Amino acid sequence: MSRRTSTISFDLPLVRLGQGAFTRDIWPEDLDPSIPKHGVRMPPATLMNQISKGRKAQPRRVMLYGTHGIGKSTFGAMADKPIFVPTEDGLADIDCESFPLAKSLGDVMAALESLYSSDHQYKSVVIDSLDWLERLIWAEVCADESVENIEKIGYAKGYTFAVDKWRMVLGALDALRSDRGMTIVLIAHAKIEKFENPETVPYDRYSPRLHKLASALVQEWADEVLFATYKVHTVKVAEGFNQAKHNGIGTGERIIRTVERPAHVAKNRLGLPDELPLDYRVYGAFARGENPFAEAATAAPAPDAANA
Repeated sequence: MSRRTSTISFDLPLVRLGQGAFTRDIWPEDLDPSIPKHGVRMPPATLMNQISKGRKAQPRRVMLYGTHGIGKSTFGAMADKPIFVPTEDGLADIDCESFPLAKSLGDVMAALESLYSSDHQYKSVVIDSLDWLERLIWAEVCADESVENIEKIGYAKGYTFAVDKWRMVLGALDALRSDRGMTIVLIAHAKIEKFENPETVPYDRYSPRLHKLASALVQEWADEVLFATYKVHTVKVAEGFNQAKHNGIGTGERIIRTVERPAHVAKNRLGLPDELPLDYRVYGAFARGENPFAEAATAAPAPDAANA
């Protein structure tokens, strides 16, 4: 049986990605370079020809949360050429560059749009903080629904409406990451929540101070969710009558937890050590595929044989 290849004219894109100012159309020629860019277009190449292999380096999407005053904003200021989008007034004592304080969700989106469409040298965008951004999102939901409080929207639908606006923010950040090559750093405060573990009795743990729907969405989106805390050691203290108790002793050392434990939420896609110093430069080295701990061990002088 003879086979004839017919030409097809495409007047519409195959798919439209993003939304608003971040919309991008995908045409057949974007998938197959052999297709001409003007006039008649041939059918797109099969998906089998588009299979890719191997790891692809991408700017990271990292969320850092922790207790107040521990150094979360300083962590963001250590990122590569950062620009802050502040939603709370807390950068006065940090040497950094930032947009004016955002007082509405529109202010935040305007800052992200400016980074997307303007020429600049920034390589990281830091939103500080997510829990104050959530207040701006709730305020816009209330304005849309003509209510004074998001709780007044029946059946808890207000929080569902807020998730749509969170997706809009994350979509804009994804556009900055994919099209402008920017690293995304999200700062959040911590809260203690009761976790209903189906395998054990409920217990308390630290988590980002966001509504559970927003928190789940952002955690899934992020490449790393890091918990900033102080390192605590426990010591056993005898109390007499063969009784003892354990006391916590803090050293003041600030660290990052990178793997989820019963006490906190965390994750990473880099195979990070369970614990890192609260220093973006250390995290950034791992993100580049380097191991700063191994380099430090190699650079350290060998012990003197007489003292070995």
